[in-house]
Amino acid sequence: MKKILLAEDDFDFGAILKQYLELQNFSVNWAKDGEEALHLIQKNTYDICVLDVMMPKLDGFSLAEKIIELYPEIPFVFLTARNQNDDKIKGLKLGADDYIVKPFEADELVLRISNIIKRTQKRNPIEALSNEIQIGIYIFDTNRFELKYNQKTQQLTEKEACLLLFLFQHKNQLVKRELVLKAVWKNEDYFSGRSMDVFISKLRKYLIEDKTIAIESIRNVGLEFKIL
Repeated sequence: MKKILLAEDDFDFGAILKQYLELQNFSVNWAKDGEEALHLIQKNTYDICVLDVMMPKLDGFSLAEKIIELYPEIPFVFLTARNQNDDKIKGLKLGADDYIVKPFEADELVLRISNIIKRTQKRNPIEALSNEIQIGIYIFDTNRFELKYNQKTQQLTEKEACLLLFLFQHKNQLVKRELVLKAVWKNEDYFSGRSMDVFISKLRKYLIEDKTIAIESIRNVGLEFKIL
């Protein structure tokens, strides 16, 4: 039975949603505000977090940031009554796996949650590789999601690690954006593209010490991970 952390301050909506998810064979812990949700995630293990954006004490975005710090591999989705692009972009920049606008069909939410759990719990493609890969002057620890250089260690999220691995596997090749999105984000929509751009910027910063490495973007075409 997959376990969900539901953070929703609307009592009626939260109660109905919890009951429906339990009917679909999920185990649900329901928090009525962001602080309660943070307390629960520090005590329990979850397969996914479903977070309302507008909550008292700690809003959904702030809660997600704290969850990422504690457990970067737990997927999460946002629920919101506001259909605003800025909010969607903010949520996806944080690494959200989905952003669902109320009202929505409960069956649709269940399908999205199930698909996200299946995708994230598939055997990670980097597990089959050697623990450490040499990328220029860096050592990439694929088990710990760490990038090491000169006794310094940069901790990566799982998505950052998967993106770095994909680019390295296609080094010195021009790779179409759609291919990268399909491989790492499993989605080619506008918001996934914006999210990818943010992650590319982060990788460039992590790799800045090695001048022989460059991640070049060719507008409307794709990316090239260059290693001289």
